[in-house]
Amino acid sequence: MIEAIDAARSAAEARIAAASTVDELRALDTELLGKKSALADVKAGLGKLATVEEKKSAGQAVNEAMTAVRSALDARIAVVARAERDVQLAAEALDLTEHFVAPGRGRPHIVTQAWQRLEDVFVGLGFQVAEGPEVETDWYNFEALNMPPSHPARSMHDTFYVDHGATGSTVLRTHTSPVQIRVMQTVKPPIYMIMPGRVFRNETTDATHLAVFHQIEGLVIDKGITLADLAGTIDAFTKAFFGEGFGSRLRPSYFPFTEPSAEFDIRTPDGSWLELGGCGMVHPNVLRAGGLDPEEWSGFAFGFGIDRMAKERHGVGDVREMYTNDIRFIEQF
Repeated sequence: MIEAIDAARSAAEARIAAASTVDELRALDTELLGKKSALADVKAGLGKLATVEEKKSAGQAVNEAMTAVRSALDARIAVVARAERDVQLAAEALDLTEHFVAPGRGRPHIVTQAWQRLEDVFVGLGFQVAEGPEVETDWYNFEALNMPPSHPARSMHDTFYVDHGATGSTVLRTHTSPVQIRVMQTVKPPIYMIMPGRVFRNETTDATHLAVFHQIEGLVIDKGITLADLAGTIDAFTKAFFGEGFGSRLRPSYFPFTEPSAEFDIRTPDGSWLELGGCGMVHPNVLRAGGLDPEEWSGFAFGFGIDRMAKERHGVGDVREMYTNDIRFIEQF
């Protein structure tokens, strides 16, 4: 019996010494010390020994052997894990040595790249760029966009409220649409304008949603503007941004600030469709809020997420990856 115990112990220690990865060693844990291991089989046979002294001696030897195998396994895991970690650290090491030369310039963030490219495309289509404040009044963010306090569409915007003025009167803007009202109030038609910017929603982040993200809005106000002009603009943008192999379509939808309203999709070269954003003809109430006569002027508006554009363009699986500041991710773009 003692010879069998020593043989099982030696075989186990040899297997441990030969293993070269942590995964292999963890697999050996069950194989060498589990219920079906050689040492467990020896231990199960102690009851067949003839005398109490033999059982006691063999039992002590089995326990010592199992303790020795456990110690050898734990020690080997520590050594191999440290070696694997050293290899990983060496592969991911960054040279942070200070250089007394002019530093090289970095490059724009993946979302900034998408933002700049969108601006270039729309400027090429004849649009100008406008910006507005990120902290807005409730009137600009909701009421001027045909969403009075009782409007159910407000529930779609999980709003961050700012402690300023009357309760509920100041918000972090939930979309860039308030800039449309400010443009209409300050710029005489005709208006061909885009409004990119950062927006805020009080919602849980996941692979496709963030509490702080970026949108771009488009606004056209002129005489005789129709839904056909909207469809043509969306199609021209799609081809300019994505390429000639792409197309677009409009699907009926609802937004309180446009009538009629639509979702617009892009068709990829393989024939599949991807939902991109919302659009529609500017609602007469919104034109009035902007100080324009809906009997004289008409227009359309559209909007979509810049972060999503970057995500889809580069095939990023989780939008949160774009904001982890992991150099391994950032360097890809």
